[in-house]
Amino acid sequence: MNPRKWMKPTALLAIAGVLLTGCGLSPAASYLPPAGPGSITPLPDLPDDASMTVTSKAFTEQLVLGKIAALAGRAAGFKMIDLTNVPGSQPARELIQSGQASMMWEYTGTAWMTYLGHDEGIADQPKQWQAVHDQEIGNGIVWGDPAPMNNTYALAVRSEGIKELGGISKLSQLKDLDTKELTFCVDSEFNSRSDGLNPLLDLYGLKRGDPSSVPDSNVGIYDIGAIYSATDKGNCNFGEVFTTDGRIKALDLTVLEDDLGYFPAYNVAPVFFGEFADKYPGIEEVFAKISPKLTDEALREMNLEVDVNGREPADVAFEWMVKEGFISEP
Repeated sequence: MNPRKWMKPTALLAIAGVLLTGCGLSPAASYLPPAGPGSITPLPDLPDDASMTVTSKAFTEQLVLGKIAALAGRAAGFKMIDLTNVPGSQPARELIQSGQASMMWEYTGTAWMTYLGHDEGIADQPKQWQAVHDQEIGNGIVWGDPAPMNNTYALAVRSEGIKELGGISKLSQLKDLDTKELTFCVDSEFNSRSDGLNPLLDLYGLKRGDPSSVPDSNVGIYDIGAIYSATDKGNCNFGEVFTTDGRIKALDLTVLEDDLGYFPAYNVAPVFFGEFADKYPGIEEVFAKISPKLTDEALREMNLEVDVNGREPADVAFEWMVKEGFISEP
């Protein structure tokens, strides 16, 4: 997406108005279970009228993360305004940049490439976070501590097929397989993008279109949602996935390690409107407690509960916050 095509403030206010007044999105977005105290306690000397507005994008993982943020903010003593479930990355970003929202969870690679306009991501996770953090200071946006969770592209294999594929666990082992075993399920974008399948194969010692390596007939093009089941059914040995998708666990797929660091880093981190972070400096410490617990596995479990088992993101977030001791049952 082009950063220059951000929505105008009036349009953003209209979105906020829709979400807050309720036109189908508000009831689900504003639901937040009551919670008791845990390791997160009210910030010292917090004014009675201190408020915090949380926003998020509209897909499952962001809804869960948004509810985690809202529960944390409430436990820290803020009056919460729940502005999660915003359709699209750019409108959510603009809510933060304009100060209409106080905080959201964002991905380092998304900020680097989509908002800040860089053509290539940085595979080293700490370096990617630091680069984004440093550049965003000039935009009045504060990046808190990153989580281990890295929602990036990956290739996965059905777990029951690992033994017959020589016990494969890393992408660097692909080159050791026979051509007939090098079958891939990918979507059209990953098949053609400059940081997609072909350069990945090149880096790992394989050649797309070479009959002795990966002939074109070995690559199947699917809708992104169909790749998971196609991989599970053995239509291909290796499927393109996103690393925190709950279907990885539900279908018992195994993500191969990107041991040469091909994919950019997409660690999630709390992002604050700068004036809000300056006014309430303790809020960064609150989220610094949460970030280390947000692992790939934790998000897969929570995404699974919503996408596969049909549960409310707020309830899933609440249970996780209680399990980790950040809040307690009321």
